[in-house]
Amino acid sequence: MLTVNAYAAPSATDPLVPTTIERRDLGPHDVLIEIRYAGICHSDIHTVRGDWGAIQYPQVVGHEIVGVVAEIGSEVTLHQLGDRVGVGCMVNSCRECENCLSGDENYCLNGNTGTYASRDLDGTITQGGYSTHIVVVEDFVLKVPESIPYEAAAPLLCAGITTYSPLAHWNAGPGTRVAVIGMGGLGHMAVQIAHAMGADVTVLSQSLSKQDDGLRLGADHCFATSDPATFTELRNHFDLIINTVSAVIDMDAYLRLLRLNGTFVSVGAPAEPLPVKVFSLFGNRRSFAGSGIGSIRETQEMLDFCAEHGIASEVEVIPASEINAAYERVLASDVRYRFVIDVDTLR
Repeated sequence: MLTVNAYAAPSATDPLVPTTIERRDLGPHDVLIEIRYAGICHSDIHTVRGDWGAIQYPQVVGHEIVGVVAEIGSEVTLHQLGDRVGVGCMVNSCRECENCLSGDENYCLNGNTGTYASRDLDGTITQGGYSTHIVVVEDFVLKVPESIPYEAAAPLLCAGITTYSPLAHWNAGPGTRVAVIGMGGLGHMAVQIAHAMGADVTVLSQSLSKQDDGLRLGADHCFATSDPATFTELRNHFDLIINTVSAVIDMDAYLRLLRLNGTFVSVGAPAEPLPVKVFSLFGNRRSFAGSGIGSIRETQEMLDFCAEHGIASEVEVIPASEINAAYERVLASDVRYRFVIDVDTLR
């Protein structure tokens, strides 16, 4: 066992604190990663505060992980010492169900193994990337292209793939009109990716305070959802709406913005239900869908796509000692657009 430094939540209400955790010994197909940077995701906050259900404490979160291969198991073939690598939201799956066998292990029918707060195959609870090292089976380790700086690559492992996957699945591209609800950590990635795919991109945000950023990142239009005229002007307009906010919104108002056969996809995950009136779906044969991260194949595809198109997350790098302050700023939407922890400050 390897003892490593980490930052952990001791309970649902206490601040995160420095601690040490144990990493398992390398198996034949395992990779030991020396973590360089770890992104802070809204999901980390929801998890440690119990918003999505009870978890075991202490808990180390973080599923936007980039670093260097420090050691490999005896039968590892996919990675070598010194490789630039990343780990996203999952570290294993059953490998046997229909979805895993089709390459969609993110939708493992037996539940994939999350990078943190999940039951690992050996019965232990997984601990995430707010730590100096992590051990992951080689099949769930991604290659990080050289052209993407470590700190800008970290959020791609969650925010990047969470938005890339539905945009690719619902065929965003030339001739399609895509709306992105919210201009935060997820939203600013969705705008860049949809633009690179060739779609006409509209940002729908509470106000126009981030309009300049939206246009700089590739949006063609920006509208304030606090203005009722927005919902009149854009009615029956979009082929695809990506909802990135983790809050309850007026679903019926947004569904009416879809044109014939349009789809509303929620990737934000509020703790409360999103109420939908079925009659809002009947008009224009609209669809309401959800999408969760992506497969390992698709995540690697996303990383390569971002490298090809010069896409990266816009980040504010912080020392580990500022994690709790960063959490409060995330909840106040006071970050443009992702906090990333410099893990060297944990060593």
